[in-house]
This record gives sequence, C-alpha cells and structure tokens, in this order.
Amino acid sequence: MAPQREWLEHDFYKDLGVASDASAEEIKKAYRKLARELHPDANPGDTAAEERFKRVSEAHSVLADPEKRKEYDETRAMFAGGRFRGGGNGFPGGFSGGGGTHYTTTPGADFNIGDLFGGGGGAGGESAGGFGDLFDGLFNRGPRTSTATRPKRGNDLETETTLTFKDAATGTTVPLRVTSPAPCTTCHGSGAKPGTSPRVCPNCNGSGFVSRNQGAFGFSEPCQDCQGTGSRIDDPCTDCEGSGVKVRARTINVRIPAGVEDGQRIRLAGQGEAGRRGAPSGDLYVVVHVTADKVFTRSGNDLKVQLPVSISELVLGATVSVPTLDGSVGVKIPANTTDGRTLRVRGRGVPKRSGGAGDLLVTVKVAVPPKLDDDAVEAMRRYAAAEKAAGFDPRAGWGR
Repeated sequence: MAPQREWLEHDFYKDLGVASDASAEEIKKAYRKLARELHPDANPGDTAAEERFKRVSEAHSVLADPEKRKEYDETRAMFAGGRFRGGGNGFPGGFSGGGGTHYTTTPGADFNIGDLFGGGGGAGGESAGGFGDLFDGLFNRGPRTSTATRPKRGNDLETETTLTFKDAATGTTVPLRVTSPAPCTTCHGSGAKPGTSPRVCPNCNGSGFVSRNQGAFGFSEPCQDCQGTGSRIDDPCTDCEGSGVKVRARTINVRIPAGVEDGQRIRLAGQGEAGRRGAPSGDLYVVVHVTADKVFTRSGNDLKVQLPVSISELVLGATVSVPTLDGSVGVKIPANTTDGRTLRVRGRGVPKRSGGAGDLLVTVKVAVPPKLDDDAVEAMRRYAAAEKAAGFDPRAGWGR
C-alpha cells in the first residue's frame, strides 16, 4: 500500500523546487542537481544537508514514477483546501445530503462514497483503489492485514556510470561508490541497542493503530506511542538513534550486461536505500553513459565500421583486415565494387542477450592519396585513357 499518510505531510514538488506540472525531464534534472549539491560526500558532517538529501531522494522516488505521482497528486488534491467540504456528523469535512451517501469535494462535484471504499464503478472509479487503500487506514473496516504496520520500504536511488564503447558492447563489471542510508552495522537494522530487541507496543498491541469513535463512525489512526510501527524500542541503538539505518559509503560491483546502450537504466534490486527497522531496501538504478568510438558505431546489435580502400582495391578486388570487438576479421572486397557499398559479415557484431550476435556492417570508402610520384601519375593517366577507350563514363545518366 502506498504511504498516502506521509504524502499528506510532504510537498515533494517543493522539496525538488519544481512546479506541480513539471515534466518528467524537469523533475529528473532538478533531482540530479540537488543530489549532487546535497550528497553526504560533498557535505561531510552536515546533518542538515544529509536530511535534505533524504527528502530529495524520497520526493524523486515518488514523482519519477508516473503511477505513484498520479496517486500522490490525487491524494493531496482530495485533502486540499480544508479537506472534504460540507460538514456533518463529525466526519472530517462531512457529507452532503440527508442520507449520508454522498460527499462533496468541490461545488457541484458529487461522488458516491462507495467508490472511495472500492464499492464498484461510478464517478471517480479509476482512482478508487488508491483512495480505498488510504481510507483502509482511517476507518475500521474489519480485520486489519499485516500491511498496515509493515515497516516502510527504503527509497529507490539512482547513480551514473560511463563506459567505453567496447565495454558497453561486450559487457563488463564496474565498481560503483554509493553513499546512502544503509542498514546500521551496529544493530543490524533493528534500531535497538545490541543485546536488546524491540517489544510489542502496549498501547496498540502491535497493530500500529488505535481506534476511537466519533459520531456514527469508528476511526483508526496511527499509534502515537510507536509512530504506527507496532513496536517500541526502549533502548535505541546509539549509532543510528533507533532508525536502523545509517548513511555510509559502500562499493558495489555492478555487472553491466553485453549490449547496453547509451542512456539505458539498469535496475539492481535491493541495492537502494535501506528500509527503517529491517524493512526491505529500495532498488538502485544505474544510468549508463557510453563514450563514442573513433572506429565503430551501432545500429541495434549490428556493428558498423567505415573501411578506407584504394581505387585499385575496388577495381581489382582484395581481402582486407577489418577490426572487430574481439580482434579482426578478413573481409573480401569483390572486383568492381562501387564506393559506398556495405558488406555484411554475419555474427561479428554486438552480442545479443538471447544468444548469438548481430552483424558487422562494413562500408567501403575510397581514400585518395594526397600525393603521387611521377610513375604513379603516369600510370593513372594510362588508366584514365583505358577507361575512356572502354567507353566508361562515370556520369552517364547523371544530371540533366
């Protein structure tokens, strides 16, 4: 279940310094700029910068995900402007109408209260699931599942790495230095001082919620004694102050698969920010940048190379050595090959994830010598005369 209660308390757009209608690219740029400025490595010992770094990372993890962002926007809009308007029966914002079957969020916009609780179609049905999850935690609606008090999963993180063209094509392993909240090594993520352990909260009996009645409704709200976690730590770990996580630097060896392309994101499950008190860690996304190569380019899994050749090699034919990712291969140029022709060598391109490899596409390009000696010049004159005698006209049918 998405953490809607926390969303009501945080303005993620403000945390990133962007407008609420900012594009995905604007959100990404803002996050990367702030992440560089606030990174703990750039602000050693600055707890304020560290806290801002956490807030910025959390904001990005929500706003960068289209589904989470949509649910976040809807949840905040629903409670904006004094929550539900209308008033009545002690409900926060009340209901409109005498029967208590409808409520109003804005003038003239009525919704069936059943939609909020997942009670079928009708206006607003597309978002009913998200709001229903939110109200699951506010109202007493039968047995509560364990997800209500599940510790919060850690945020996803993003970092970058730059590879050579060859490493990106053939695959490699790179060490990445990551500084982020990680499980506390002193308490092993429990948040309790070594030798002790958390105990069940006596106020909520471990549920994380306490109930109260208001009018005709029964409400559940997060337990203030345990902050909704369901457990109490009497003697917190001094290193992480009971959170179970601590910002530290670590090195991760990341296996980059063969064939990765420039701008591609690689997901490393569970390598992101640690969850509080032993909750699952988020994921780490590695954005790969690939430097240009002076010989090769790519077209999908095909490897492309431009091969300089002489006029005589095109006319007479030749076998020429052409570089590949793992060495070289001999390519036969047939006699009378035209300049700009592309020759295909099967299976010598970029490795495929499904097995095998793309092709090597060799495009021949005539290289003209900058200077010839007298014998070579005389030979070219004889060749030109022979072309003319044979009736060859390179511009036959060209132009008007």
